[in-house]
Amino acid sequence: QALTIPVIASGGLSNMADIEALCEVESEGVQGVICGRSIYSGDLDFAAAQERADELNG
Repeated sequence: QALTIPVIASGGLSNMADIEALCEVESEGVQGVICGRSIYSGDLDFAAAQERADELNG
């Protein structure tokens, strides 16, 4: 909340619940997320995560 620049979340993202939690704070400046390892490991389906984020934040 103290920042006036966009925030990119990184580290610790591992599942759809994390995507949903980040969507809840989008209004506080979170504009993106780095999710490479969770996609590479198969823990997160990128297309499904993007679809869910779009549903929550239209």
